[in-house]
Amino acid sequence: MSAAPKSVPVVIEQASRQFGGFAALKGVSLTIEPGELVALLGPSGSGKTTLLRLIAGLDQADQGSILFDGVDADTLSLRDRRIGMVFQSYVLFRHMTVADNIAFGLRARPRATRPPDSEIRRRVGALLDLVQLPGLEARFPSQLSGGQRQRVALARALAIEPRVLLLDEPFGALDAKVRKDLRAWLRALHDQTGHTTLFVTHDQEEALELADRVAILNNGLLEQVGTPNAVYDHPATAFVCGFLGEANRIPVELRGGQAIFDGSPVFHAGANTSGSGALYVRPHHFHFDISGATGLNGQVETVRRHGAIQRAEVAVRGLARKLDVDILSAVAPAVGERVGLRITCGHIFAGT
Repeated sequence: MSAAPKSVPVVIEQASRQFGGFAALKGVSLTIEPGELVALLGPSGSGKTTLLRLIAGLDQADQGSILFDGVDADTLSLRDRRIGMVFQSYVLFRHMTVADNIAFGLRARPRATRPPDSEIRRRVGALLDLVQLPGLEARFPSQLSGGQRQRVALARALAIEPRVLLLDEPFGALDAKVRKDLRAWLRALHDQTGHTTLFVTHDQEEALELADRVAILNNGLLEQVGTPNAVYDHPATAFVCGFLGEANRIPVELRGGQAIFDGSPVFHAGANTSGSGALYVRPHHFHFDISGATGLNGQVETVRRHGAIQRAEVAVRGLARKLDVDILSAVAPAVGERVGLRITCGHIFAGT
């Protein structure tokens, strides 16, 4: 396969998009570096796909701009943007073979820029090797598994030698085992090809595993951008903390450097923090304290299996919702037992 064109930076500057009375994007700014894989993560309706469509040229922003390698994308035709796009639904041509599907974008070029048939066949063969589907060029999409069809869709996107690769929930229609296998494969493929890539997903695990950086959208706003470790371990907002992974929310008063719940200090809050706030604690950041002198005490309501560990639900007076607490020791508390909870790590957001 011939060398892919240079990966380019994509810069989104204050992009806004409104549909009637609904603001899908509200002044979003984001830079995707050349060769970087960025995941757009957020709940349904957060603006992920709208932003992807603006970059692809399938829609136009009401305000703001999108730059490809410093050039305003509005001045570029769809062909000149050189976008490779992969959708959740594959969008393969059922009446075409695998080889013809992959070659479609090349054969659709104007005659002056269309490669000769021999080069197209060579490129299709190289792409089939790249996506680990050699020998399947004569099959039709109906003869492939879901995971194989998605690889063909990716090969078709790569065939046009894109400057930017856009993936819109590409694994959403696949079962969990196939999704996990394809995630690892896609990351390895990206490292090999080096395309500037934007990956839209609502699957947190997928985003954290795949991306160089994660951009988290909520209600049309960009909440935080950072490495997977940064956004998970150091959430910038209460939304990010509650959205990524699992977290218990405890309303607290902040005074004297402490987070106070029900009149007792439960966590160090920082000397400069005062007023009302919320303390977010992940289930594995609680430890059971048999002394009960923690300021956070309750009764075990249930103990259940949660993946590789057990998890307790602890009812605490003054909290409407039970706390989810991972059992990290070999001895589990009994249902009905009174326990104290010590917090080893938490995130405090004032005024929430």
